[in-house]
Amino acid sequence: MDQFSNWRRGIATILGIVIFLVGVTLGTGGFILLLEGGSFYYLIAGLGLIASGIFLFRGSWIGALVYAAVFLITLLWAFWEADGNNWALVPRLVAPLILMIGILLVLPALNWKDRKASPITNLASFGSIAALVIAAVFVPVFYGQNPVVQDGEFPLSSANNESSDPGSGTGVDWLAYGGTKESRRYSRLDKITADNVDKLEPVWTFHTGDMPKGELADSKYGAEMTPLKVGNSVFICSAKNILISLEPGTGREKWRYDPKVPDENIPYTAACRSVTYYERAEKTGGQCDARIIEGTLDGRIIAVDSETGQPCTEFGENGQVDMTIGMGESEPGMVAMTSPLTIVQNVIVTNHQVKDGISIDAPSGVLQGFDAVTGQHLWAWDMNRPDLVGRPNSGDEFSRGTPNSWTATSGDEDLGLVYVPMGNSAGDYISYDRSDAELKYATALVAMDVKTGKPRWHFQTVKNDVWDYDLGSQASLIDFEVNGQKTPALILPSKQGDIYILDRRTGKLLTGAEDRPVPQGGVPEEVPLRAKTQLFSTYHTLAKPVLKERDMWGMTLIDQMVCRIKFRKAAYNGMYTPPTADQHWIQYPGYNGGSDWGGVAVDPVRGVIIANYNDMPNYNRLVPRETADKQLEGKSVGGHAALAPQKGAKYAIDVNAGWRMKSTGLLCKEPPYGGLRAINSQTGKTIWDRPYGTARNNGPWGIPSRLPFTIGTPNNGGSVVTAGGLIFISAATDDLIKGIDIQTGETLWSDVLPGGGQATPMTYEHEGRQYVLIMAGGHHFMETKISDVLVAYALPD
Repeated sequence: MDQFSNWRRGIATILGIVIFLVGVTLGTGGFILLLEGGSFYYLIAGLGLIASGIFLFRGSWIGALVYAAVFLITLLWAFWEADGNNWALVPRLVAPLILMIGILLVLPALNWKDRKASPITNLASFGSIAALVIAAVFVPVFYGQNPVVQDGEFPLSSANNESSDPGSGTGVDWLAYGGTKESRRYSRLDKITADNVDKLEPVWTFHTGDMPKGELADSKYGAEMTPLKVGNSVFICSAKNILISLEPGTGREKWRYDPKVPDENIPYTAACRSVTYYERAEKTGGQCDARIIEGTLDGRIIAVDSETGQPCTEFGENGQVDMTIGMGESEPGMVAMTSPLTIVQNVIVTNHQVKDGISIDAPSGVLQGFDAVTGQHLWAWDMNRPDLVGRPNSGDEFSRGTPNSWTATSGDEDLGLVYVPMGNSAGDYISYDRSDAELKYATALVAMDVKTGKPRWHFQTVKNDVWDYDLGSQASLIDFEVNGQKTPALILPSKQGDIYILDRRTGKLLTGAEDRPVPQGGVPEEVPLRAKTQLFSTYHTLAKPVLKERDMWGMTLIDQMVCRIKFRKAAYNGMYTPPTADQHWIQYPGYNGGSDWGGVAVDPVRGVIIANYNDMPNYNRLVPRETADKQLEGKSVGGHAALAPQKGAKYAIDVNAGWRMKSTGLLCKEPPYGGLRAINSQTGKTIWDRPYGTARNNGPWGIPSRLPFTIGTPNNGGSVVTAGGLIFISAATDDLIKGIDIQTGETLWSDVLPGGGQATPMTYEHEGRQYVLIMAGGHHFMETKISDVLVAYALPD
């Protein structure tokens, strides 16, 4: 018994030292935080823990009482600050609870001078009650957070589903990246329903054989691919643009064509989001009446016969066209096409990405038109040289550094328009050298007339964008009711979260928006150029309220406090806080959105928009040129690097995407980091909203927790909705594909993928059976498992 008591006394001594050190840390940080205008809790708690640690080290019961008082204060403070967010309680209560349990275990070893007056029983009771309260609080966390109905009823019941309407979406085939050129990501198929989706199972898989090797083994891959299905073939592209045709029912390979893209031409991600299917209007009965067309990572347009995979010899030179002609000098990987091309009225409209953050003298973001049959160059739109119709003469080049469009476009065959979401000028975070045309068209949706090669209209979502809020989402074409009349319209999501409905004929807003004052200031060169107002949608926004200090997170109270200090020291006045160099500034939401390249899915029958979104800040700082050059000396820097050089500008840019803590790798903002939302497409009201993504692959120091609890993770990729009342989506960092009830937001089925599902699923029918396909290629930027596996699901025969 004496030996056991000595053991407890030793533990009490160690516990006292630990609590004392924690108290010193919290007290010191709390004092700094208080000087910055922050919470008083950490200083008070730190002083209390210092006292508790000293008494426990001496073996006095007073240390336990002081800790109990601090714990009670912490408990009340935690519930008040968490404001209903269960995950917000984790850093505030888990570590203090563990220390409380430790104190309860060593209570008998403490020195109780007056046994009759001893509060040991009361203390033990208090500890037990506190533990039960905390356990009850965490039950919802363990079982996930339920969707929150915010504004009303579901627009239409499934009984009103007019799935036979041929114009409402795709049928047995999936003809384009977004299902059709309209890009609704909606299927009329209804064999898989909410009643039977739990029986869905993998029926075949296919390995592309395109996996990173050598120096690429741990980076740069992210397939992001959505297959097409046309007739008796499924068409896919690998991360490095290998074209492959498969049998729809078995996944057996029919043919493949490798354009031999060199590794050096991979930009920051080897990705091919999809290919384009094209049938020529005048059939010849020979080769390439139907063809597969793709843009490559090294700037070529490839055309092959859809039945054989052989190059279309009449297209360019042996089935290839170089779209980089006229762009001048360019390092390998600076110009790449990662998104599918749109063809309207037999014209291929090309857009392309240019690596971010490298140089303000980057290659041009010029848009071009090519004949879909012959590959002939038809026109070019260089916004700084609007009179230039064709390519520049020898020795000349397209304007450098102009905004590029890297994401998927959509098209209207009847109007002869392709809708191009534009980015901003090279040097995303500085604007003092931008031309009037760049200021006009940057971060805007441009409606390109495929016959003239000129913009018919444009709609800008951000004025003088210095936040990298380029339009990443494909516009979805719908019919929108205005004064009882159906109007040809489109849905435009944005990275800052706002969603707009536009008349797709004119670009006129069909829903509400208003200019509001935004924060001013920033570096001296930028202050005179700062837009005084920005446009905010009053129809719908995915943006969350302005960040507060209490929104900071961490694994423990200590790293949460560090994040709170950084929050207080940073420049932050809400959305559109301007970039600064003398201190960090917080960009919220960050450059991943809001809505990114996954876009939205639209159920035109039920009248519902499905939007998955990110909810993370960036922690940024402009770095003066001389300082940046010293830090970058001798280093090879790619796009999306933490410190991007922005060569030729007065500042480089240091971006902490997601605002990660260097110590643990966790994010400074509390969860959720991503969500899924159903929106009434006519009114813009939220039907339900839920955190999206489980914590199974997330954890401190990059160690997967394997916890199945819904936390809401970062996500990249989109969804597909079906007449069967389901949403199919992966996108999150948990490597799961899910089937979700469109009416309630409830997850009805999920399956573990062999790699990250950073892609948009699709669905088709073959021989009477409905399939759901997802590319489980993973993504280096999302830190999910890289794979070359395409997975097909179906109900049992």
